[in-house]
Amino acid sequence: MSLKRNFSRFNTLKQFDAFARPMDELQIKTVWGGVVTLTCCFTILYLMIFNLIEYLDNTPTEELLIDTSRNKKLQINFDIIIPKISCDFLVLDAVDNSGETHLQIDHIFKQNLNADGQPVSDAEKSDVGNSEQYNSKSVQGNDTQNKTFCGSCYGAETLDIQCCNTCDDVMQAYKGKNWDFNPSNIVQCNNQSYENMYEKGCNIYGKLLVNRVSGNFHMAPGMSFSFNNMHVHDVNPLSSTLFNTTHLIRHLSFGQKLESFSITGGNPLDSTLTISEEGGTMFQYFIKIVPTLYQRSDGTILSTNQFSITKHKKIIAFNRGTTGMPGIFFNYEFSPIMVKFTEKSKYLGHLFTQFLSNISGVFICFWIIDIFMYKITKMYHTHKIFLPDNNK
Repeated sequence: MSLKRNFSRFNTLKQFDAFARPMDELQIKTVWGGVVTLTCCFTILYLMIFNLIEYLDNTPTEELLIDTSRNKKLQINFDIIIPKISCDFLVLDAVDNSGETHLQIDHIFKQNLNADGQPVSDAEKSDVGNSEQYNSKSVQGNDTQNKTFCGSCYGAETLDIQCCNTCDDVMQAYKGKNWDFNPSNIVQCNNQSYENMYEKGCNIYGKLLVNRVSGNFHMAPGMSFSFNNMHVHDVNPLSSTLFNTTHLIRHLSFGQKLESFSITGGNPLDSTLTISEEGGTMFQYFIKIVPTLYQRSDGTILSTNQFSITKHKKIIAFNRGTTGMPGIFFNYEFSPIMVKFTEKSKYLGHLFTQFLSNISGVFICFWIIDIFMYKITKMYHTHKIFLPDNNK
């Protein structure tokens, strides 16, 4: 008796049933109803798969902003191979539009390569603007003698540089005075050999930290110095037609590296080989830098840059009257527009909500279509019964 009473209590819940179903004997199944039902099921399945793919896709959203950042530094990451010019004769300089020459660097390295592109020496740390390209032998050639010998600086002596025992010492002294330097007139440079200057290559890589204004950095042969407010390179006594500026850009990027994130644009110059068909070629890369922010799902914001490239080359040796010098020049400027990528957190509950809304919405739409098709079919059959038979 107690079991029947409990069952009868549960039966009282029937009056709250909002999903009342008709008896099987009163259900009418039609061909059109089957077609509509299958179409409804396939539509629901398609939408569910689409929602699942969208949920698994981690592509960040993108928006454009006005760049309001100020007083920041720009980090330039580069790795470039120049296979036809020795590191001893290459110099790397960075100059911005304010006229400031940047000598403060972080981890700039030069490594000599043989004709096959293989390293022939360990990478050496270098300062931008320093004229390491000559690395000449001392006049005496003996360390013991050098301690007592004091070579002439030809009038360029300073408190810091009083003796010039090597060609490099003379060049540094001349640079401090902003004097024109000609190795052919310097006794310390008489023993300097240029025979293997073009038999070796050079791999220059590292990071530059410069002011966040338009400017350029370049790799060119010859000692660099300022003369009459101009930045020049002295390649005497060599002819500029001998310099082959063929180069391979292994990597070039601006700002923080985000290798683990897929940002549209990437680094378009990576693994780019440019061949110089004639000597004395000046390669110029005009770079438009677009500041980019990447906000991760945990709220961390990473700052980097994207950039676009326009390339130009000019033959210096055979076009008299033209300005420029053989080398590889990267001229950069900033866009006022900033791009922001944002990773948005996705919750499993949202996915189930989308599933339920798609199922209910599609089912109701096709239920209305089924009712409409049933009414049309019923009207057609009813009308056909009352049509006169002309064959009788």
